[in-house]
Amino acid sequence: MSDVDADRRSGAASDDTAAQFVDLHDVEAAAAGRLDEMTLGYYSGGAGEERTLRANLTAWGELDLWYRTLVDVAHRSTATSVLGCDLPVPILVAPTALHRLAHPDGELATARACSQAGVPMVVSSLSSTLLEDICAATTAPVLLQLYIGAHRAVTEALVARAEAAGCVGVQLTVDTPIWGDRHRERRTGFHLPDGIDVVNLTRHAGLTRQSGPAGAPADRSSGTGGIGDVLGWTVSPSVTWDDLAWLCDLTPLPVLTKGVVRPDDARRALAAGAAGVVVSNHGGRQLDGGPATARALGPVAAAVRAADPAATVLVDGGVRSGADVIRALALGADAVQLGRPVLWGLAVGGQDGVAQVLDLIATDVDRSMALTGCASLGDVTADLLHPG
Repeated sequence: MSDVDADRRSGAASDDTAAQFVDLHDVEAAAAGRLDEMTLGYYSGGAGEERTLRANLTAWGELDLWYRTLVDVAHRSTATSVLGCDLPVPILVAPTALHRLAHPDGELATARACSQAGVPMVVSSLSSTLLEDICAATTAPVLLQLYIGAHRAVTEALVARAEAAGCVGVQLTVDTPIWGDRHRERRTGFHLPDGIDVVNLTRHAGLTRQSGPAGAPADRSSGTGGIGDVLGWTVSPSVTWDDLAWLCDLTPLPVLTKGVVRPDDARRALAAGAAGVVVSNHGGRQLDGGPATARALGPVAAAVRAADPAATVLVDGGVRSGADVIRALALGADAVQLGRPVLWGLAVGGQDGVAQVLDLIATDVDRSMALTGCASLGDVTADLLHPG
C-alpha cells in the first residue's frame, strides 16, 4: 500500500491544508494528492474522451451575468424550498457512490456535514453505507437515488426502506440503460476493495458481490475493469417509461427523473407521474458527446414550467462557484446538486472537509447574490443572463 493510500485509509487530513482552501478547485487539488490512483480515476473520470466532462465545467462560465447596480443588498437571504423542505441555500449534495473509498467514515461523514449545513443529501443506491444508518446520521432531508435493475423486488425493497427511514423523495436515474465506457476506470483498474461494497443492494436475498442477482451471469465483481464490468448487474437496458409510471404508483414519495437533457423527455416524465426532473448527464460519465447541463437546463426548465409550474427542476454537472448557482437559477432551476467537490472534501478532511466545501459554496452564493444585485433568490431572474 502506498503512503497516499495509507493516508486515505486512515482518514488522516491536514488541518493546515484545509485552512488554506479558497475555492473548490483548491479542495480538488488537495484531494488529488491524497487519493489512490484507482479511486481518483473513478471519481474524476468521464466517459470516452471526456468531452462532456470538460464541457460541463466550461459551459457555465460562458454565461455572462449582467449584474444590476445600485440595489440595496445589505440584507440578503439565500433561503429557498425544494419538495416542501426548507433549505438555507439552493444546494443539495448530489448522489455519488462509494464514499468509503475516499474516507473510512464514508457516507456517514457526508451526512453529518449535511446536518451541520442543513443541506439535503441524495444518497446513491450504490453507497457503501446502509441507507438507514445514513438517515440516522443527519437531521437534514435525505433523498434516495435509484436505478431500476433487472430484479424488480430489489427496487421495491429499497424504496420501502427509504420510506421507513424518512426519505423525502426519490431520484430515478434514467440515463443509464448500460454503464458508459470510462477509460480512466479501465486504465486504473476499478474494483471494490475488501470491506467496501454496495451494501444497500447486496443485503437483499439473492444478491452476492460475486454474481450479482441470482441467476445473473458472472460479472467479474471480484476483479478489475470499468464499472460496467464490476457492477453491470445494477442497471437494466429494458427500463422504459412504463417503469417510471410503476415507480410513481409504488411510492407516495415524490419521484424526480435524473438524467434528463431533452424538453420532450421532461414533459413525458411529468405525464408519467414524476414530480420534477434533474437536468444531468451523469457528470459526463455516460454518453461522451451529450450536452453540457448548462446548455440543456434552459429548454428543459421552460418545458417543465409550461407543463406544470409547481414541478421541481434541479441540475448538476460542473457547478463550482456561487456564480454558477446564480446562473442555474436564472436558467430556471430551483436548486443545484453538488457532486465531485463533496468527494474532494471528504477525501481531504472527512466530515470537516465536506462541511468546508458546503460552507465555501454557500458563502459564494451569498456573495454572488450581492454582486448581481439580488437580495433574495426571487430576484434571480432570466434577465441576469439576457438583459432587456
